[in-house]
This record gives sequence, C-alpha cells and structure tokens, in this order.
Amino acid sequence: MTFEEIRKVILILLEYLAPTLKVFGFTLLYAIPLGMIVALLKMCKIKPISWITNLYILVMRGTPLMLQIIVAYYAIPMLKQAQNLPGFLAGFLARINIQDENFMFNAVLFAFVFNYAAYFAEIFRGGIESIPKGQYEAAAALSMTKIQTFFRIILPQVIKRVVPASSNEIITLVKDTSLANVVAYAEITLKAKQQMQNYSSLVPLFIAGAFYFILATILTLLSSYVEKKLNYYK
Repeated sequence: MTFEEIRKVILILLEYLAPTLKVFGFTLLYAIPLGMIVALLKMCKIKPISWITNLYILVMRGTPLMLQIIVAYYAIPMLKQAQNLPGFLAGFLARINIQDENFMFNAVLFAFVFNYAAYFAEIFRGGIESIPKGQYEAAAALSMTKIQTFFRIILPQVIKRVVPASSNEIITLVKDTSLANVVAYAEITLKAKQQMQNYSSLVPLFIAGAFYFILATILTLLSSYVEKKLNYYK
C-alpha cells in the first residue's frame, strides 16, 4: 500500500472510532452498576435468588461473548415471528422496531452489558467479602444502619480493592468491542476488514490493531493513575 492509501485507511478508521467508543462507554455505564446489583443478589440469603443469580453468571461467563451478540441480535426477530407467545411478551416485542437504525446498536449493547455485568459482579463480590466482619460489627456498635454501613464504610474500601481487577476487565472490553463486527455493526474492525479486501492487503488490520493498542495503553495509564491515587497510605 502507498502512503496515500494508508492515510485514507487511517481516516476511515478514525471516522468509525466513535461507534467503537460508544459501545465501550455505554457498556461501562450500565455494566458496572448492574454488576454491583448482581453481586449483592448473589450474596442474598434467600436461596432461590442466589441460585438464579449464580445460573445467570455461569451462563454469561461460560458462553462466548460472540455467541451472545449473535443471539441478542437474531433472537428478537425470530421471536416476533413466533406464534402463541404470552400476551405481555408479544406486546413488548411488538413495540420493538427491528428496522430502526438503533436496533443493531441496542442488541450489541444488550449482549455486552449482561456479559460484563457478570464479570464485574464476581469482582465486586470478592471485594465485598474481603472486608473483615469486624468492620460490620463496629458499624453496628455505632448504631449505623446496614445501608449506611455499606455506602459509608464498606463501598469505599471495596472500590479501592477492586480497581486492579476492574481495570483488567475494562482494558479487555475495549478490545472485545471488535466482536460487534459479527453482526456487521460498523466499528473499526469491520471497516478494517472491508479495507483489507479493497486493497488486498493486511495493512488495514495492522492499523486497526494499532488503534486498539493505543486505546488499551491510555486505559492502562489511567488505571495506574487511579490506583496510585487510591493508595492512601503509600
């Protein structure tokens, strides 16, 4: 490839950087709080709730994200064609317009959020369970409610402890956005594959790899900065 062709490829990939970051950003926005909720449900003493939560985590972590994206994208159109669905489900599906330009993004986002929420849930659960029981007892001795104890005593410590593991998941997420191309979502990897075919060259894929490398490096530096800020006693 000539320098001019490489420049054109870079400009094209830059144009589709926004859809990639859109999936990344919205996944974090929804998956982190959902992961905390799932973690608390898994720790719930009501057995049916913890069992269902465990099953959800097992399925999300035990099946490929690519498969989950495909299912999320094709399941709704197939269900809309199904007969004898329950009334509430049929009504819900009827309100979904699969011709809408946002349908593909929403389907991809749905798969990413529920997949990563399962991973974040296990990270948060480990962080919560690592807090010594004595801190709960001390908070109770100070007449603090369970909600006050969690948000004012436990959660700040959990955040500090889960930052390294969460950072790894976040860096993995920015690379996993490339899986969205399996349903032809217009992001960097899809466009790189198209340019590879146009020029009969692997250079567009290497350029796409450089984009992901730069994003991962930025996230690595940010996570290191956050970890240093949270090391209060060092």
